[in-house]
Amino acid sequence: MSATRYTYLGPEGTFTEAALRTLPEAATRELVPMVSVPAALDAVRASEAAGALVPIENSVEGGVTATLDELAKGEPLMIYREVVLPIAFALLVRPGTALKDIKTVTGHPVAQPQVRNWLGAHLPNTVWESAASNADGARLVQEGRYDAAFAGEFAAATYGLEPLVTEIHDAANAETRFVLVGRPARPAAPTGADKTSVVIWLGDDHPGALLELLQEFAVRGVNLMRIESRPTGQGIGNYCFSVDAEGHITDRRVGEALMGLKRISPQVRFLGSYPRAGVALEDVRQLRPGTSDSAFSAASDWLARCQDGRF
Repeated sequence: MSATRYTYLGPEGTFTEAALRTLPEAATRELVPMVSVPAALDAVRASEAAGALVPIENSVEGGVTATLDELAKGEPLMIYREVVLPIAFALLVRPGTALKDIKTVTGHPVAQPQVRNWLGAHLPNTVWESAASNADGARLVQEGRYDAAFAGEFAAATYGLEPLVTEIHDAANAETRFVLVGRPARPAAPTGADKTSVVIWLGDDHPGALLELLQEFAVRGVNLMRIESRPTGQGIGNYCFSVDAEGHITDRRVGEALMGLKRISPQVRFLGSYPRAGVALEDVRQLRPGTSDSAFSAASDWLARCQDGRF
C-alpha cells in the first residue's frame, strides 16, 4: 500500500481538494485527483492509496449518492474522519466574457440545486449541462465547450479563468461534508464527540420493518443524525439504509444497538466510528437517563446477581 498517497474526487481545483488540504496530514501526502468517486475509492481497495477523500452529504441537496452506493457495496471500506466545508460558488468564465455572452453553463449535478434561484434570476435562458465535478466544468470552459462554470473561486487560476461573479449560493451557510475513507482497521479511540456510520439492509418486507430497525437505536437512547434509503439494485422495493448515529461503537448503547440490528437484519455493514467535525466536547448532547455506559454496566451487574440468586 502507498502509505503516502491520498486520492480525491478531481480534477485539481475541486471543493474536495480544498477540503482535503484542510487536513494536517495532507501536507505530507501525495494528493492524486481521480475522475470519479468510485475511482478514488477503488484505489484504496487496490492498496494504491492509503485513503480517499470524497463528498458524502450536502446541506442543500442531501446525500451524495455515488459515495453512499460505493460504500454500501464491494470490498468493505471504513470512514476515519470527516471534514465539513462551507460552500459558495463563483461563476468562472474565459477572460473577456460578459454576463450577456453566457449561453451555456456547467457544474457538478449537486451544484445545480445550490445555484438554481440565482441562475433563474440572472441567466434564465442559459442551458445547463452537468460535469463530472465542478473543477471538470471549469476545465471544459477553458477548452471552449461551455461559456461558464459554477465552481470554487480558487479553481479560476488553475484553469486560466476569471471569476465573473463570486459568493453565489441560494441557501446561506451551505456546507458539504466529506469523509476520509481507508481500508478496515480498529477504529480510533472515542473522543466523546463521535459519530458511527452503518448501512442496514431490510429483511422481508412487512408492516413495521423499518420501525423495528429504528427501535434498536431508540430504546438505547442513540440519536440518529442522518438516515437515507438507497436501492439495492435487486428490484423495485428493495432498499438498504445509510445511517449516521451519535456515539462510538465502544459506547455500550451504540454497540448494543448494532448487535440488535445484526440479529434482525440480513446484513449490517459497519462504516466506522470517527470524530464529528467542528463539535467540541461541551457541545455534545446530554445522554438520556439510563443510556450511559455506567447505567448499562449497572444493569448487567444486576442481571448477574439475579442469575446467581443474589438479588
